[in-house]
Amino acid sequence: MSDWWLILGMSAITFLMRYSLFAWPNLRFPPVVRQGLHYVPTAVLTAIVVPGMLLPDGQHWQMSWTNAYLLAGIAAIGIAALSRNLLATIGGGLMAFFLLRWALGQI
Repeated sequence: MSDWWLILGMSAITFLMRYSLFAWPNLRFPPVVRQGLHYVPTAVLTAIVVPGMLLPDGQHWQMSWTNAYLLAGIAAIGIAALSRNLLATIGGGLMAFFLLRWALGQI
């Protein structure tokens, strides 16, 4: 039964957070908060991607040259820094990942 309370509580919090933007449309954040919110997407994406690069099996750290996830992630970071193009970063990262998996005999 406690699972249902947890689900109900999370639903209520999510609803209230999203509804608050409609309830107070003239709400303005201070400049410091707006500046901090600018970095939220980068922080969230990093928190999602980095564990997948460093823990490809989900349990053990793999910081070696045989980790295609880590090497392709580093390649994608380099492509993003040089090109500043989202499509080039995604395409280049995927190409690097599959070529590394093939070269390392993991496919």
